[in-house]
Amino acid sequence: MKVLVIGKGGREHSIVWRLHESESVWKIFCATGNPGINQIAEPVAIAPTDIPALIEFARSKSVDLTVVGPEDPLAAGIVDEFTRAGLKIFGPTAQASQLETSKSFAKTVMREAGVPTAEFESFDDADAARRYVQSRKGSMVVKADGLALGKGVVVCHEQSAALGAIADAMERGRFGIAGKRVVIEEFLTGEELSFFALCDGENAIALGTAQDHKAIFDGDRGPNTGGMGAYSPVPQFGVEIEARIMAEVVRPTLAAMNARGTPYRGVLFVGLMIDGEKINVIEFNVRFGDPECEALMMRFDGDLAETLLAAAEGNLAKASIRLSPRSAVAVVMSSGGYPGEYAKGIEITDLERIEGNAPSEIKTKWALNKIRVKVFHAGTAMREGRLVTDGGRVLTVTAMAPKLAAAVDAAYQAAEMIEFKGRHFRRDIAHRALARISASGRASV
Repeated sequence: MKVLVIGKGGREHSIVWRLHESESVWKIFCATGNPGINQIAEPVAIAPTDIPALIEFARSKSVDLTVVGPEDPLAAGIVDEFTRAGLKIFGPTAQASQLETSKSFAKTVMREAGVPTAEFESFDDADAARRYVQSRKGSMVVKADGLALGKGVVVCHEQSAALGAIADAMERGRFGIAGKRVVIEEFLTGEELSFFALCDGENAIALGTAQDHKAIFDGDRGPNTGGMGAYSPVPQFGVEIEARIMAEVVRPTLAAMNARGTPYRGVLFVGLMIDGEKINVIEFNVRFGDPECEALMMRFDGDLAETLLAAAEGNLAKASIRLSPRSAVAVVMSSGGYPGEYAKGIEITDLERIEGNAPSEIKTKWALNKIRVKVFHAGTAMREGRLVTDGGRVLTVTAMAPKLAAAVDAAYQAAEMIEFKGRHFRRDIAHRALARISASGRASV
């Protein structure tokens, strides 16, 4: 089949790469692509939110399936418009995408579905929000209702901080229209977990767990980013917790969305807080996470195109997913200064040392230990024949190995080979899991 992928980051590169390995796919287009993607897909110079132009292109090229990477086109209704045009597309409708684009909508659906989540209230009026905060004790979280590039969540351990967060969002316009409404919820403790499921409106199939690292510096210090690394699966959370999430979160959410007349199709990204036996949903996202997607695509074993098409057509009941039991680790290399101001156009060198030409001793070690390494482009560009930086998150170096520690080691060996001025990457990806493994002596994990 012919497939069109929408997006240009590391997430989309990993999806294109896995689609390229699908037996059912013989042609891939990508709008807009990047230097890594362009090696295996034909780039299309159409913006991801230019929906009429994308429809015209998909029709002209007889595209069999379109796969949407980022959230903005979903929020803009790309699935609705493609469907009306008779084109098959993987992703939720604009109404269903409110599970991510409106935190108050998502929390209301959770309440209707009986999904475990933090106690909350939503407010359109700043004075009412302040009265609510003043009536409560303890830590709380103030969230901008809409999309705020991951910056709209403020953890407040004092009432004064919560009152300031309300003023910032609702009165000072810090998050624009996204902050005109806020959700205020109780503060949860525990360990965060990301869970993914493919959904077709009625049915869902688990796509595994991952754990990401948002802060820019080791030890989870510094400002939050789009994600500095991830690993999958998360060994401390096994098949039992996955079964609970499917039963207590995913299936009830699908039923509640159906009851509303807005069936959910696409990938459902569930962000959870796990505290002992207690699970609570922090948020939903309506697309693959980044860099979690890179780790998941390394582990995916099968024809991705056929699986996504089954979800788009409502046929997941007949489908199955195979994930490698091996561990995958993704390490993000970022520009100096990110997530603040950073320079672009800095030359990237030595990437070819990994892409088939690793030093012989490392290449032999990887081969002997059944290690696979792949570098996904996130923020890169070609300038006068040179590969240069073109974003805050530049590359995602991803490795898969039978053991988590080996995957971590290989990812960092590869990252150290790549050079560009100001490069930065965290050096403690998967530290929680590795500490547990070390403490328990489970060297086989």
